[in-house]
Amino acid sequence: MSQKGRQVRNQKTANEMVDKYRYSTSQLFNFARDSYLERTSRPIYALLFLLPFIVFYEVGTILINTNVLNQTQDRVVAFIWLQTFLDRYLGLGSKLAWVAPPLAVVIVLISLQLASRKRWYFGLRDIGPMTTECILLAVPLIVLSLLLSSSAEPKEDVSQLAYSSTRVQTSAAPRCSSVTTDGLPLVAAETHNNRMRSGLLLANIVTGIGAGIYEELIFRLVLMCILMMLLQDLMRLSHRCSIVLSVLVSAALFSAHHHIVFVNGQLAIGAPFSWTEFGFRIIAGVYFAILFAIRGFGITAGTHAFYDIIATIINVAFFQQ
Repeated sequence: MSQKGRQVRNQKTANEMVDKYRYSTSQLFNFARDSYLERTSRPIYALLFLLPFIVFYEVGTILINTNVLNQTQDRVVAFIWLQTFLDRYLGLGSKLAWVAPPLAVVIVLISLQLASRKRWYFGLRDIGPMTTECILLAVPLIVLSLLLSSSAEPKEDVSQLAYSSTRVQTSAAPRCSSVTTDGLPLVAAETHNNRMRSGLLLANIVTGIGAGIYEELIFRLVLMCILMMLLQDLMRLSHRCSIVLSVLVSAALFSAHHHIVFVNGQLAIGAPFSWTEFGFRIIAGVYFAILFAIRGFGITAGTHAFYDIIATIINVAFFQQ
């Protein structure tokens, strides 16, 4: 073989190795090394950035009043799926079942960090910009949900687009009378009602944070990787086609799971179906999938969590009386 032929072959091999490395990661783009975008897309950044959210969710579901949690949802469905899977295949007892999902998140992200062979450096100065980025990335979904709310039929309670994993039915505000139906004076009744609303708001924030972490883990990090292996490795579809199909399928399943819940081997009805909500969540699923492919798990889960937090506050402030 001539020297020119060997050079062409070596260049082709090098290109294949670069493509293999690029496509083995969860991201579409390779950012400049040690830049903000490259640093904050590392799994170690995702782990340390999301760790306070994970702790807040776990502590919140323990400390919040049980009666308040019963009006919302003490565990998001994705959390229950992960908990059930780990309990069934690892044989964890009930005392350790609650810690299994957060521990699984830690193990998965550490494993991805090891596999990526990227630096383990973590700069605390990046926490502020990452938080700001997540809030800004949540804004388009907030605007879209408000636009859909304003354009929807009056019968559709699309303010519930604010919730990613649960729907809350709050009690009506006390009427203008001196005594409520339970015999409490008006001032006491208003104080009790305000406390209940504050408790429901906190419960929904806790649940929304859990949804941001565990739904992104299931529907983006796990499901999209499985779909990519099936479509690209087994069915031999092109990389681009596999990405498009993975995004669309994961988004459709993400949306459907809010309306048809599968828990403990049984199907149950979640949020009442409407095309407005279903379509919005498909768009949100595509948005999160693209964000995951570009910015990694940490920013995506953080954006999802901040969307839930902001939307919940907006819903309570403007849509619930």
